[in-house]
Amino acid sequence: MPHDPFDWMEAHAERRRDAGLVRTLRPRPPEQTLLDLAGNDYLGLARHAEVTQAGADACLRWGAGSTGSRLVTGSTQLHAELEAELAAFCGFEAALVFASGYAANLAAVTALTRPGTLIVSDEVNHASLIDSCRLSRARTDVAPHRDPEAVRKALARHDGPGVLVSDSVFSVDGDAAPLPEMAAVCRAHGAALLVDDAHGLGVLGSGGRGAASAAGLAGAPDVVCTATLSKSLGSQGGVVLGPARVIEHLVNSARTFIFDTALAPAAAGAALAALRLLRREPDRAARARGVARELYDRLTVAGLRSVAPDACVLSVLAPSAEAAVRWAAACRTAGLSVGCFRPPSVPDGISRLRLTARGDLTDEQIAEAVAVIVRAAPTG
Repeated sequence: MPHDPFDWMEAHAERRRDAGLVRTLRPRPPEQTLLDLAGNDYLGLARHAEVTQAGADACLRWGAGSTGSRLVTGSTQLHAELEAELAAFCGFEAALVFASGYAANLAAVTALTRPGTLIVSDEVNHASLIDSCRLSRARTDVAPHRDPEAVRKALARHDGPGVLVSDSVFSVDGDAAPLPEMAAVCRAHGAALLVDDAHGLGVLGSGGRGAASAAGLAGAPDVVCTATLSKSLGSQGGVVLGPARVIEHLVNSARTFIFDTALAPAAAGAALAALRLLRREPDRAARARGVARELYDRLTVAGLRSVAPDACVLSVLAPSAEAAVRWAAACRTAGLSVGCFRPPSVPDGISRLRLTARGDLTDEQIAEAVAVIVRAAPTG
């Protein structure tokens, strides 16, 4: 009898069940039935009338799909407009849009390294950066979290090109990287700095221009940023921002650019409308940060253990993985959607609720969310 090539999956599935780590899909309806503190719509633009109308208009004008890769038929005038305005808004010389933030990170890391390059990667970087380091085939040193001295030592031991790769805002606890210190270490050793600003664009910096702008690093010749269009801009896609020569190199060498179908026109149109709206209404960024701080302050006063947010992500620690799952389920039953992070998704092994603040939440909604989380909190 032929061997079943997938029978090994059953053992893996059983271990997941025993550990309480089974993931399930939960399709949501089009109507907003829950108060959402789980998604990444930081500025509340995903359903904004201007943004959705721009996406619909782009679909009607340019078609449902981009029809090909960027180097064949997938580059439209809309993509070019979006790239020019993203670069100008964030303060970089040039920008290149990708079909996702994951693809943007894969492109940036793999195309900006070569044999002999040392990558220094923060130990709690996003999975897309970790995968990018693996695919680059460059030597990678994993540095302790937010530790410029560890980065300095790693670069000092290496005789050759180096790149520091770091999230700007880390996606589990919402703490920020010390970018000015990291940049100074990189420059002292002739290394490049690559920052994933997925959770910073639209939230940090003047009017939401991002973490690099806030740190005074935007437009620097040795700094490259990636970002997603799916969080603060309420759409979908990714972007790499940096010196023009870096962007030109990506066009000619980044596999996730050359061989992937381009971002759909609807997503490009929606992102462009959201960017223009943010430029007109810069206070949205500060409001989103203020909501995060308000949630943190109230939850902490209520006696819960939370991590102070540097942007719009904050976590509330749970006593166990099982308790975190029950806590999130109880919140959902009470009308509140929250994230639930458990091992192996959390690097420190501590389960938690992961909350994401939105700038469009009212004071009443903030109070309601806090009340639900506190009432549902595990006891004992």
